Amino acid sequence: MLELAGIIILGIIAQWFAWRLKLPAILPLIIIGLLVGPIATLYTDDGSKLIEPVWNGEKGLFPGEGLYYFLSLAISIILFEGGLTLKRSEIKNVGPVITKLITVGTIVTFFAGGFAAHFLFDLSWQISFLFAALIIVTGPTVITPILRNIPLKKDISAVLKWEGILIDPIGALVAVLVFEFISVGEGQAYTKTALIDFGKIVLFGSTFGFAFAHALAFVIRKKYVPHYLLNVVSLSVVLLVYVESDIMAHESGLLAVVVMGMVMGNMDLPNLKELLYFKESLSVLLISILFILLAANINISDMELVYNWNSAILFLVIVFIVRPLGVFLSTRGSSLKFNEKLFISWVGPRGIVAAGIASLFGSKLIQKGEPGAEYITPLVFMVVLGTVLLNATTARNVAKIVGVFLKHSEGILILGASKASRLLANYLKMNNRHVVLIDTNHANVGQAKKLGLEAMVADVYSDSLTDDIELNDMGYLMALTGSPEINQYAIDKFRQQFGENGSFRLVSADEMNDPQKNPKEGLFSQNDDFIKMMEVTRRYPALHEIEIKNAEHYKKLIAITNEDDEIIPVFLKSPHGRVSIISSISESLNSITEGYTLVYLGKMFDMDKIS
Repeated sequence: MLELAGIIILGIIAQWFAWRLKLPAILPLIIIGLLVGPIATLYTDDGSKLIEPVWNGEKGLFPGEGLYYFLSLAISIILFEGGLTLKRSEIKNVGPVITKLITVGTIVTFFAGGFAAHFLFDLSWQISFLFAALIIVTGPTVITPILRNIPLKKDISAVLKWEGILIDPIGALVAVLVFEFISVGEGQAYTKTALIDFGKIVLFGSTFGFAFAHALAFVIRKKYVPHYLLNVVSLSVVLLVYVESDIMAHESGLLAVVVMGMVMGNMDLPNLKELLYFKESLSVLLISILFILLAANINISDMELVYNWNSAILFLVIVFIVRPLGVFLSTRGSSLKFNEKLFISWVGPRGIVAAGIASLFGSKLIQKGEPGAEYITPLVFMVVLGTVLLNATTARNVAKIVGVFLKHSEGILILGASKASRLLANYLKMNNRHVVLIDTNHANVGQAKKLGLEAMVADVYSDSLTDDIELNDMGYLMALTGSPEINQYAIDKFRQQFGENGSFRLVSADEMNDPQKNPKEGLFSQNDDFIKMMEVTRRYPALHEIEIKNAEHYKKLIAITNEDDEIIPVFLKSPHGRVSIISSISESLNSITEGYTLVYLGKMFDMDKIS
């Protein structure tokens, strides 16, 4: 009981430190696992571990293969949660790149990594390629925390995020096939077995995931399950899909849960965000437990095997040769620039799937007496720990060095997805600005998505919004809700995160037309609150442009908008096409010259008045 409670407590403490230090949680978790596991044998009186998982024995927390079963079910939940976050809209520009990364990149890593392990450690080809298969995967549990803290272009974040989630089941599949090769033997028997196993895994994994995703979505939409049971019912369905698929085709469960998550993540489900929050919380707990257990399961003798120069050389080959080679071959002919490819090459930390399956297969092969099997677990853990430590500490600086770090985030986050917000967002999108709308109203978000806009159901009072890597390039914040309190709260909370270049909100009814109460973050003009904006949008649902001749002409136009309740100035477009947000304090915009354009909402100007 003490060990179980200790693992959970230590895991959550590690997660907190990771959050404070802005590091992937896997780093402190593995360190803690090593301290209470193999390293503990150096300072305990009887030379035993403080936590002894024991995979194959009658003692420990998980006798026999209990830890493997727990590991398998936990990974299925983690991958399902990752699949829920995958949106088709994110990969319109980089879909082919991701496809190549999980195919061409996998092949490069498999063969290059296998050759390196074979020649550096004199391992058999079977063991070498099993190691290579295990380091194919990157993983969302390590990629996401790194990306959250670096403002990047959306395409780069999308490539790394999708690769991390999709490549997990692929790496696991390749590792299983190599393991089967070692277990079954070489020759014709293996070829037939591998082809049959591969076909079963793809068939059952994809069909089970697709079918159960639609079945669960149907149940959610029809409200056949009460709200308080929705999360636990969804959890049980995920476990059912994993187990049933795995029974039909061994190791197809991982693919099934990823497919299920992807399908549901791209549906318009009313409770999807709530389901995602629950799975995310559960994933945090499971990851905390798993990494401590897996690290504690390593022995001192395992660590001594990789305490040499060959391990360092192997690590450098993986980081500086294998990963870049796979990335550059996969991105040939893509729209990605050289510096973007270079950064993607640098960020390739390995995660939970690599560590978990390595511990399982390494243990099984050691029992079978396979020569060199004792190297599998420590070598993979060395790569996991090394890549996470390297990427977590250097990714931000590397992003700045290679020039992919967004010094001036030009994305615009709009709080509130009303009809007026959608009009503004659509105009900004047409002028090449990355715009995201957030709202708690599902209908508003649905309408925005129908227009092809990027929108999400989110609550400004939730901390999860700051963890969304799709919002990394947000530099401007526009609070356009009907609640002055929510608008001000959003400005105060997210000013530094999303509005470093400008945070704006609608003026309240109390602030309208009172120069003494004109807020510095006021939006458009001091005459335009939410009610007026909605009324103008209802009567004149369109944005118009008018060319500005000079500063005096601009002042005249603004004066007309102040007098006319049916016109609201919203943006200024420079001669180069850059769109700026107009604030209620517009003195800084008085130096407007010829070539600028005023963008306004409402009825069109009476040209006779401004001629």
